[in-house]
Amino acid sequence: MTKVAVVFHSGYGHTVKQAEAVAKGANGTLISIDAEGNISDAHWDLLNAADAIVFGSPTYMGTVSWQFKKFADASSKIWYGQKWKDKIFGGFTNSATMNGDKHSTLHYFFTLAMQHSGIWVGTGLMPSNAKSAKRDDVNYVGSSAGAMMQTPSDASAEEVNLGDLETARLYGERIAKITSQFKGS
Repeated sequence: MTKVAVVFHSGYGHTVKQAEAVAKGANGTLISIDAEGNISDAHWDLLNAADAIVFGSPTYMGTVSWQFKKFADASSKIWYGQKWKDKIFGGFTNSATMNGDKHSTLHYFFTLAMQHSGIWVGTGLMPSNAKSAKRDDVNYVGSSAGAMMQTPSDASAEEVNLGDLETARLYGERIAKITSQFKGS
């Protein structure tokens, strides 16, 4: 059985919904970065023991939240010992606009994964880009690099798009499947 850890920060509750969907698809464990950018020692242990790590953050001002960045910087001790080498990695993000520079956040995630000598998994999902596509379709935002979600700035966390959540769930499934194949289990 593969162990998938989903480590994320959510500023207003929208990204936690996306994290829950990824974790549901991957049968993973959620690790929430707190408002001060911290996780517990037990959570660091879970990340070290995981076969796959999925990063999540809202996109603020074109990149991850400062809380996620603090977490990432704290992982430098792990980097130094290459404790996450050859783990499977993925990532997801949410912003208020359709583009919102979310790809900058995903680039940050896969750069962090590569710094840790990890192996990145994309969505493996075709975009919903035909004239008949509807906003609730899977991968309507059209990302290959990681799961993207768009939530209007005045929407509550309960109003996140169902297609985006399904995209996140399917992405979690793919990460678990690839991790299992990689481990040979």
